[in-house]
Amino acid sequence: MGTIETVLLSLLVLDAVALTVLVLLQQGKGADVGAAFGAGASNTMFGSVGAASFLTKATAWLAIGFFAIAFSLAYFAKERAESAGTLGIPTVQTNELTSGQESVDSDADVPALEVNGAESELDPDLNEALDQVLDQVEDAQNDNDDVPSLPNDS
Repeated sequence: MGTIETVLLSLLVLDAVALTVLVLLQQGKGADVGAAFGAGASNTMFGSVGAASFLTKATAWLAIGFFAIAFSLAYFAKERAESAGTLGIPTVQTNELTSGQESVDSDADVPALEVNGAESELDPDLNEALDQVLDQVEDAQNDNDDVPSLPNDS
């Protein structure tokens, strides 16, 4: 994680804590009824108007900051994912057929798994189990010749 991401993450946590505190400090709408008759107006730190406008504005600015920081972190995460590319991610290659060709080889429909440009070396036991499953699928397809197959996407 880069330095800017660490700073942004720290700011996001501080913003979330401050936003939570400000929301909890604000009075609910039911508390305004008592203030209309003069109750509690003299013992406020912000005068008779109270802290409602200050706390509301501070809450709004902290919420805007929270979303801006969150979007900035998302942008940096996207940039880092794009710069990583396909490093270490297996790619699947399929054999494309032209419009006039039909698949004759049963293995032609099976995608080849490559890791970083080289064919994957699987555990021999796993290779054997995979071959058994493929044989079972081929046998099932041969037993069900009357079942229609899916159309080609070409």
